[in-house]
Amino acid sequence: MRSGWKRAALACLFMAGLSSSLLAADKITIMVSGIDKLIYLPAKLADRLGYLKETGLDVELLSEAAGSNAETEMLSGVAQGVIGFYDHTISLQARGKPVQSVIQLTLTPGEAILVSQKAATEIRSVADLNKKVVGVTGLGSSTYHLTRHIVAKAGLKPTDYRIIPVGGGSSFSAAISKSEIDAGMTTEPTVSRLLAAGTASLLVDLRTAAATSAALGGPYPGACLYMPTSWVGKNEDKVRKITGALVKSLRYIHEHTAEEVAAQLPESFFGNDRALYVRVLEASKPMFSPDGLMPDGGPATVLEVLKTSEKSVQTKPVNLANTYTNRFVAPAAR
Repeated sequence: MRSGWKRAALACLFMAGLSSSLLAADKITIMVSGIDKLIYLPAKLADRLGYLKETGLDVELLSEAAGSNAETEMLSGVAQGVIGFYDHTISLQARGKPVQSVIQLTLTPGEAILVSQKAATEIRSVADLNKKVVGVTGLGSSTYHLTRHIVAKAGLKPTDYRIIPVGGGSSFSAAISKSEIDAGMTTEPTVSRLLAAGTASLLVDLRTAAATSAALGGPYPGACLYMPTSWVGKNEDKVRKITGALVKSLRYIHEHTAEEVAAQLPESFFGNDRALYVRVLEASKPMFSPDGLMPDGGPATVLEVLKTSEKSVQTKPVNLANTYTNRFVAPAAR
């Protein structure tokens, strides 16, 4: 009798464990490279509006401060995808790790290089960064590659200045306010908060298409959802549902006022100035893709930027056609 009870109990435990593992296997984790950054707004909005839930999938959004950290989480198997910059797909392919962007969220980097108040009199051009300390979100992150490229175009070598990781948001603000860095690249709404406070001044603007083309020589697609190519191939229906939810989110941004969009977000996104956030969002709307498609010429510009700072890209061939796909968003765009 006891042995029968034990067998039944063990069977229940086994089934419970099996059920738990199946649920874990069904969960799709997406790392966001700073979920409160404006460039990644479509991800949070898709969650808050219920678009991700409507897919019937168990999608979890987690946040990492830097894109390089989010990439590492995906490569280790913790996540199935990353909401980060498209440039990661190129550098990863060059390192023998095939991934691809399945939807493009922004058409520009949406970032800027700022100069600390203390260093403003000494730094009036990019060339003035000679012998200065420059902050980026993380070594190997998009801010790192963009900064390296822009400074190289100004004639400086990597040994002419020091580049350090300081994170984004409040940690970047603290670093530039305390003059731990002389200048640095960050994203909205941090850019506008620091400019409004008089804590920093603008050196290079990558927030609009015109300014981006002037600084980088062409269109530069920024935020996207990228995933391991093998996972995409085995889970096309899931990818289609997730990208469909993100396309709905992009449309919501373009079809509603900035105030209406902000009303869907948690208060923590606004810092201490909700009105400033709404103004920045309104000005930033053209940055967001209307349909999730990769812009013509964008991949080639990104490749040229990476050749400045990414050794693997300098030495290994890259097939840009394998770094992104429009097949999941094209039907929705039509």
